[in-house]
Amino acid sequence: MTPPGRFVEVADRVLVLREPVLAVNVTLVLGDGAALLVDTLSTAGQAAELATAVRVVTADPLTLVNTHHHFDHCFGNATLAGDPPRPVWAHELAATAIRDEADRLRREAYAELHPGHPELAAELADTVLLAPTHTVRTEAVLDIGGRRVVLRHPGRGHTDADLVVQVPDADLLIAGDLVEQAGPPAFEDSYPLQWPDALAELSRSISPSTVVVPGHGEPVDAEFVRAQHAQLVELAWLIRAGHTGGAPPERVAADAPFPARHALTAARRGYAELDGTA
Repeated sequence: MTPPGRFVEVADRVLVLREPVLAVNVTLVLGDGAALLVDTLSTAGQAAELATAVRVVTADPLTLVNTHHHFDHCFGNATLAGDPPRPVWAHELAATAIRDEADRLRREAYAELHPGHPELAAELADTVLLAPTHTVRTEAVLDIGGRRVVLRHPGRGHTDADLVVQVPDADLLIAGDLVEQAGPPAFEDSYPLQWPDALAELSRSISPSTVVVPGHGEPVDAEFVRAQHAQLVELAWLIRAGHTGGAPPERVAADAPFPARHALTAARRGYAELDGTA
């Protein structure tokens, strides 16, 4: 198993660790006598390594947040929450999926990982899932050792249950997979016609100086977010036009501003939205 790496400070008392296999970002927000950990990686083994990396930085009690319910952001909950469990926050739909559909989430994660990372997939298949203990519908405000942290659901986008995490006094926003830097956005569970609106809502909380932590890859700025928003707007327009004109999803994908495989998934998801089946 590849160790998850170490934390690097990207804003005042906010540190990011990038897991090397899937480039997943985990963010640690430090307060006075308390800390917040955003996302928990893919397996119990990764989470145990992550816990060690956290304790190098702080011994303060942790509150956990999942940005959404995909395996690489929440399957480490049980290990990191401990017993009795620390608070774990997520959107209410993410919490429901983790609690009620654990077997499906494990199966889908295994199928996705096994071709490229069979050892990680095998470990993941045996991971015990812990559902979040605290849920958000639209917004919640946490006090993390005297620091105000805002959890917000900006709307459907990468999933129906995305949370962004804002640390106002650090001018930092954790975007989860609503923003991607290490590769193109992932559309398998997405709402591509609504994603631009979610990103526009997210953008209202950032300024030219804001550090934005994407779900995967290097931290980015407001200009990067605007550019990705423009691509998603173009994609949504192409999907609507293609659906109205009776074009196959493959035609939409060929003209889209993302790689063809990703764009085809988005086009099919968008057609399903327009057909009322998504």
